[in-house]
Amino acid sequence: MADSKQFCTFYLGALFFGVEVENVQEVFRYQEMTRVPLAPPVVRGLINLRGQIITAIDLRSRLAMEQLPEGRLPMNVVVRTGEGVVCLLVDEIADVLEVPQESFERPPDTIDAVTRELVHGVYKLQDKLLLILDTERAVHTDVAEPLAG
Repeated sequence: MADSKQFCTFYLGALFFGVEVENVQEVFRYQEMTRVPLAPPVVRGLINLRGQIITAIDLRSRLAMEQLPEGRLPMNVVVRTGEGVVCLLVDEIADVLEVPQESFERPPDTIDAVTRELVHGVYKLQDKLLLILDTERAVHTDVAEPLAG
């Protein structure tokens, strides 16, 4: 595909998100983590990934969504940001998608304000919207509450 981009995609509830493939280090199933006392609510804990200590950000908390039902564990998407490597906790990992650049649009007004603050834009797919996550903004932990707070 000429002038296209590839995204690693995942779900948070009914929302379908993507992160540019070149920013993704790896994806994997749930891993035990160590809680961090006095950390902001969006920081779920720390993960030891082959000797590298990585902060795990709970995207459900960041987006002011309800927590996963009891017994369901999040998946991990490890991304590279300007501040280092960070793990994003998501509901379900999907496929790598290649989408034409010309289908990119600004976030529509129908997306709630909290989500709109964390996305660069959207790609209209045949049956859904692919929300492109702004990973730099999503991983900031200098706020005490989710964006809705």
